[in-house]
Amino acid sequence: CALTALLCADRGLIDFAAPVAKYWPEFAQNGKERITVAQLMSHTAGLSGFGEKIKAEDLYDWDRICDMLARQAPWWEPGTRSGYHTVSQGYLVGEVVRRVSGVSLGTLFRTEIAEPLGADFHIGLPPKDDARVAELIPPELSLGDVSSHSDVAKRTFASLHLNAREPRTEAWRRAEIPAAGGIGNARSVALVQSVLVNGGVAKGKRILSEAGARRALELQIENDDLVLGIPVRFGLGYGLPSAVAPFPNKNTAFWGGWGGSLIVADYDAKMTFSYVMNRMNS
Repeated sequence: CALTALLCADRGLIDFAAPVAKYWPEFAQNGKERITVAQLMSHTAGLSGFGEKIKAEDLYDWDRICDMLARQAPWWEPGTRSGYHTVSQGYLVGEVVRRVSGVSLGTLFRTEIAEPLGADFHIGLPPKDDARVAELIPPELSLGDVSSHSDVAKRTFASLHLNAREPRTEAWRRAEIPAAGGIGNARSVALVQSVLVNGGVAKGKRILSEAGARRALELQIENDDLVLGIPVRFGLGYGLPSAVAPFPNKNTAFWGGWGGSLIVADYDAKMTFSYVMNRMNS
C-alpha cells in the first residue's frame, strides 16, 4: 500500500504535503480539512479505528468504509502523535490513490508493480489462486488483548474485531484490504520492496526514481505510539529504526504484521528480507 502511494507521488499524482481533501473533497468533514496525505502515511491523522463498530464483512464494502472515515472526527489532534492505523490506513491511503489514478489501489499495484516484477503478491486475490493459499492459524490472543494500554488503543481495537479466520473466506480474498489483506509469500514481499533499496529498480525494471524510492526514509514523527504503546519513528508509510527496532544501518525502512510477519528494506546494504508465516504468534 505504501509503495503504491510512493509510486503515485513519484509520478506527480500525489503531493504528500497537500491536504487529503485536495484529492478527496468529502474527507474535509469534522475538523479534517487540514490533514495531509503525509499524516495518513505516518499514522498521525487521528483515525486509527472506525467511528462505528464494524465486522470483518463490512471491510468488503470499500465505499461504505471510506464514507465512514470521511465523516469521522479525529480521535486526537492530527499531526501531534502517532497511533497505528491498524486497518484504516489502507482505506485512507487507498482512496487517495484511487482518486488520483482512477483505479483501485490493488489494481494499480498489480499493473504497475507486481506484474512488471513478476511478484506473486496480491491485494485482491484472483479465484484461480485460492487453492495455493495456506490457511492462517490464529494466535492465542486477539489484537485487542495484545494492546489495550490506552483509551485510544482500546477504542481502536474495539471498533473492529478480527480473529484471523477471515482470510479463509472467499470474500476476504477477493476484497481489497490494503493494510491487512495482502496475500503473498516472503519472496514476493522482499521482491517488491527491493525497489526501494535498489534506487527504484528491480529485475531490470524501473518502478520509481531513486529520489522517489528514498522518500520512505523521511521522518514524520518520533514518539510513543498511542495504539502500540511503544516508541516508534515513522517515515512515509514505513517504520524507521528506533530504540525498540535497533537495525544496524541508519537508512532502513521496515514494518511487521500481526502474527510475526516482517519486511526490512536496508538501503545501506541494498538488501531486503522478509518473513511471513501461517502459524501466527501473539
